[in-house]
Amino acid sequence: MKNKKKTIGVILGIGMILVSVLGCTAPKDTGVSSSAESSEKIELALITDLGHIDDRSFNQAAWQGVQQYAKENGVTYAYYEPEEGTTDSYVESIDQAIAKGAKLVVCPGYLFATAVFIAQDRYPDVAFILVDGEPHDAANTVSKTGENVLSILYQEEQAGFLAGYAAVKDGHRKLGFMGGLAVPAVIRYGYEFVQGADLAAQELGVDTEIKYNYTGTFIGTPEIQAQAAAWYAEGTEVIFTCGGAIVESVIDAAEEHDNAKVIGVDVDQSDLSKTVITSAMKMVTSSVYSGIQDYYSNAFAGGTTQTFSAANNGIGLPMDTSTFRSFSQQDYQVIYAKLVSGEIGVANQTEDSTTADLPLLATTVTYIK
Repeated sequence: MKNKKKTIGVILGIGMILVSVLGCTAPKDTGVSSSAESSEKIELALITDLGHIDDRSFNQAAWQGVQQYAKENGVTYAYYEPEEGTTDSYVESIDQAIAKGAKLVVCPGYLFATAVFIAQDRYPDVAFILVDGEPHDAANTVSKTGENVLSILYQEEQAGFLAGYAAVKDGHRKLGFMGGLAVPAVIRYGYEFVQGADLAAQELGVDTEIKYNYTGTFIGTPEIQAQAAAWYAEGTEVIFTCGGAIVESVIDAAEEHDNAKVIGVDVDQSDLSKTVITSAMKMVTSSVYSGIQDYYSNAFAGGTTQTFSAANNGIGLPMDTSTFRSFSQQDYQVIYAKLVSGEIGVANQTEDSTTADLPLLATTVTYIK
């Protein structure tokens, strides 16, 4: 598996060199009758966030929604990978997609908020689906969701809560949270992962420990693998990875330690490794598909924000593929129903990314810079 990753890395590296030489981002994996080399127009486009289209996480989940609709309905489509994770690079990729003819552009990730804020006025006749964010200026002082923009948000804090609760109910006492960048969605995942673990610990009358860290990237690295390996060696039983492709590095570490487990994020990541016991999911594929379907049905909810939560089955754990030892489907249904009813209120805190302000009763968090 590692040799394969090295080969992919070489291919991607060559691709980036070619992009640099050409001075633009070429469309990738174009669909139906279009191709990257042809002059045929592309109607539906996706711009990737940090990481790649096959990150087994947010980019890939959104892309699957694009592909599904396009293939079912004979719509030409393509994705674009920006050269850098900057607003300028995101806007440049949006420019290129629209120059190619895109009428609807999907932008998956909070970091697109400013790029869409700019693009919505630059291209008033183009529709945008902004996943996991709402448009705002660079200083985050002015917010505006144009009539050509549908913002999609998730209560990922509920998914994080479920993951932490289930892990402790399943018998784990030493947990880890390894986030990517400390952006609001990642912070909410981790913040409520801790609260879910703490509630379960209180119910069981036990104590739990959680190591807590942000890696500062959504890309897997040897350093992240080494850090995860050190946590496992120190007794951490399961790590909740919340940062795109960093899951690969954590899995590599888990596979080298007996009984080490991983919790995936955003999509069902059980196919990556037997070490993945569950995933804190946002139903990204279905929500993106629904937004595209509304656009082509002339029912596009531009100028609004749609929120997906437990109440509308927008988040959850993939119980069919989860490999819990004792946490059952009935246990899941009971706690899920409490989220739906509001009996358990889950905060969407983003201000203190360290969780230091949480009034925990049975959990100790060690924040690692």
